[in-house]
Amino acid sequence: MAAHTQKNNKPGISGGKEAQPLIIAKTPAEEQRLKLERLMRNPDKPAPIPDRPKEWNPRAPPEFVRDVMGSSAGAGSGEFHVYRHLRRREYQRQDFLDKFADKQDEDQDYLDKVEQNKLAADDRTAKRRKKREKIKQKKEMAKKAKLESENKKERDSSESSDDEKEEREAEDDAETPSFIMGKK
Repeated sequence: MAAHTQKNNKPGISGGKEAQPLIIAKTPAEEQRLKLERLMRNPDKPAPIPDRPKEWNPRAPPEFVRDVMGSSAGAGSGEFHVYRHLRRREYQRQDFLDKFADKQDEDQDYLDKVEQNKLAADDRTAKRRKKREKIKQKKEMAKKAKLESENKKERDSSESSDDEKEEREAEDDAETPSFIMGKK
């Protein structure tokens, strides 16, 4: 027996991997924890990410039917099960096609609705932009009018002050006649 245990143990050779105790997960959370621990033992190794499962597609109907089912006499008792299986598969295929058509209609309706919402939002945006520009133009026009009126007042006041200065100078001048004679 001792020789038998020596063969199994092989004292000179190391296995490289340590034997780990078998742990059976009792809850899904514990199973998830064990999977994460196993992944985190070697973080350089890429984690396996499964591909998304493909959508089920029914088998296409056959182009040429060899054994046509009919209600003729002489059909064996096993033919009913074959017929039932073919009928079930055809109903499944038709249901799939109906659901696929409904899904396409819903997708198209959704895309149409999104397009309508986008157009409505663009219309509202354009209307509001036009309103903002109109208000901005009014403000600019009011600002220009105010500047023009201030400039006019300044000109008038400067002209009137020039006139006043001239009048004062005229009053001061002795050579200027105090009356103007009419033409003959």
